[in-house]
Amino acid sequence: MNIDDPYGKQLSGLAERTISYGLGSGAQVTTKKFALAFAGLEFTADTPIGRVDVRSSLVGRANVYNLLAAVATSVGLGLPRAAIETGIRDLAAVPGRFERIDAGQPFLVIVDFAHTDDALRNLLATARELNSAGRIITMFGCGGDRDRAKRPMMGEAAGRLSDVVVLTSDNPRSEDPRLIINDALVGLQRTSAKVLIEPDRERAIELAFDQARPGDIVLLAGKGHETSQVFKDRSITLDDREVARRLLSHRGFGTQ
Repeated sequence: MNIDDPYGKQLSGLAERTISYGLGSGAQVTTKKFALAFAGLEFTADTPIGRVDVRSSLVGRANVYNLLAAVATSVGLGLPRAAIETGIRDLAAVPGRFERIDAGQPFLVIVDFAHTDDALRNLLATARELNSAGRIITMFGCGGDRDRAKRPMMGEAAGRLSDVVVLTSDNPRSEDPRLIINDALVGLQRTSAKVLIEPDRERAIELAFDQARPGDIVLLAGKGHETSQVFKDRSITLDDREVARRLLSHRGFGTQ
């Protein structure tokens, strides 16, 4: 259980045995110091079975918690330290979760599955913490046939920490993409972010790249690892990662 989370503390005593993790005092699995960088995470976790050296290509504060949770789970299962360290080190990436697209361009491109207001806030907070100097350009859309009340919340979450927002389609399903965009726009209008609207997702990615300057971060949010887009009458092949690589190639950047 994560004892830094108020709800995590409520879980204490619900099982015969619990293992706590977190960054605060009192956690059984914790770390005292870590550095955030786009190259990944390196820190030492203090655990009931001794220190575990964590070397991971995952990035961001949220993944410090995820890695501590993985270590705590492994300790609970009785795995040896060497196996825990090797398992973490061998995980290259989680597809579509803060996945970096690098074709040698002068700005960062990140693809992430974030498709709720809370996930967008976490994504943007991670990007801002990793790169406080550059601007953040966020492209996202809201899913159709889902809770309409969440759309303004997603728009506001995107606008609060972004400098530029490109509002587009996610999986519109049976709904009109423009009506979905209008719902999200209500929340965006409560922020000071520059807003651009492009219902066609591929063109929206290109529009986001048009806005990018050296040192900026472009976040392509909402679909992550997904490889299709669902409309009322059809599904089309669409992978944000492949579209990003192709558009960067058209701009003269070679895949690395």
